[in-house]
Amino acid sequence: MLKSVNKYFYFLGSLLINRESFKTYLKRTLDECMNIGLNSMMIVALVSVFIGAVTAIQTAYNMTYPFVPRDVIAFIVREMELLELAPTFTAIVFAGKVGSNIAGELGTMRITEQIDAIDVMGINSSSYLVLPKVIACTFTYPVLVIYALALGLYGGYLSTTLSGELSPVEYINGLRLDFKMYNLIFALIKSFIFGFLIASISAFKGYYTRGGALEVGKASTDAVTSSCVAVLCADYFLAQVLL
Repeated sequence: MLKSVNKYFYFLGSLLINRESFKTYLKRTLDECMNIGLNSMMIVALVSVFIGAVTAIQTAYNMTYPFVPRDVIAFIVREMELLELAPTFTAIVFAGKVGSNIAGELGTMRITEQIDAIDVMGINSSSYLVLPKVIACTFTYPVLVIYALALGLYGGYLSTTLSGELSPVEYINGLRLDFKMYNLIFALIKSFIFGFLIASISAFKGYYTRGGALEVGKASTDAVTSSCVAVLCADYFLAQVLL
């Protein structure tokens, strides 16, 4: 375990040495941002809307005390989405979608000796291949979290208004109730860290793949598992430190 952690930090250090030109990284990073962001929007939208809808319905089901205003339901949905569901639940989906893809791509390049060929040409393969992916994930994932947050709140709006639990005015008033900007900042801080962890861990697993096609599949599975564990641990640590 300790050996793997040391190897991971050595891998991160290798991303910053013997780099190519800024123009090269800029083009590759923008391409990765487009690829990661656009390919993830549909699954993030689907999950976010239903999670927001289910959260709102279950909150309304348990909010039976007659002296509690009904708009508190929307307030609870907003806080749950903002602090936990949008950044963390989306990270699990993101790890399964993007993390496995990064690990599979790099793993395939490793077993087909494409990475070795890049090294032979005198190019730092880890920096050239991995750094744009890490930067792209780190800055694209927070955008996806904001997108997931908006759709989650909209899903809650649809489920509560269509079922008659809340009126549109009550739901909007609940969303505005006692809003704290720091909670949004906290969610974005988590998003940057989660994006970095998912990209770097997945790339690490794929880059050091050895063997054949079976090992590429195992690397993708390990990437998703390790990324999810890292995200949950970081989530707990950030909550303890920042809240």
